[in-house]
Amino acid sequence: MTDSSDYDKKLASMIDHTILRPDAIRKDVEEESRIADRYRFASIIVNSYNVPIVAEVLKNSPVMTGSAVGFPFGAVSPYVKSCEAHDAVSQGADELDMVINIGALKSGDYSLVEREIYGVVRAAGSRRVKVVIETAYLTDEEKVTACKIAAEAGASFVKTSTGYAPKGATVEDVRLMRKTVGPDIGVKAAGGIKSKEFALQLIKAGATRLGLSKSVELVTGLL
Repeated sequence: MTDSSDYDKKLASMIDHTILRPDAIRKDVEEESRIADRYRFASIIVNSYNVPIVAEVLKNSPVMTGSAVGFPFGAVSPYVKSCEAHDAVSQGADELDMVINIGALKSGDYSLVEREIYGVVRAAGSRRVKVVIETAYLTDEEKVTACKIAAEAGASFVKTSTGYAPKGATVEDVRLMRKTVGPDIGVKAAGGIKSKEFALQLIKAGATRLGLSKSVELVTGLL
């Protein structure tokens, strides 16, 4: 492990460290949670099943416990997403990253997308909800529509990607999302962030949070 005394602290404070792979065991989740605490990342994002593990490790830490909702494809009902969100919050989640129903958006069923976001926002209470629109599958017009729906439904952030689509964050998408939501809603760039230079370009374009798994390598200059 790289010495945590020598790293970019400002950049670290904007990172959501992630461990979302399906084969992650308890020991992996505990270790990544300790790493998130050591480097003072903004949060660590896990699948909702692992929220209690993270919450326990980070109970005395300023690092937030984040839960994915409807991950990775978003193709479950609004009711299921709201139940998962409620359960994650009850288990200790401080933030939620929810994936919209991409097929519903592309079908023009905007009322369903708004309803599912609102349901998660309501279940979250005062906690932040980041809405993943999965830009790789959307036209620019659909990206704008998704961002507007998220903002109107009470989301705290809009987010580019899950990391499971063919393409992750781009500078152009972050810029478009920032222009759409204005200055008062966060924009999270995630997926395909493989260098510090690219991370800084995303921040310059309007990203206020970054999501990635190779967080330590990024903040210590190994990426």
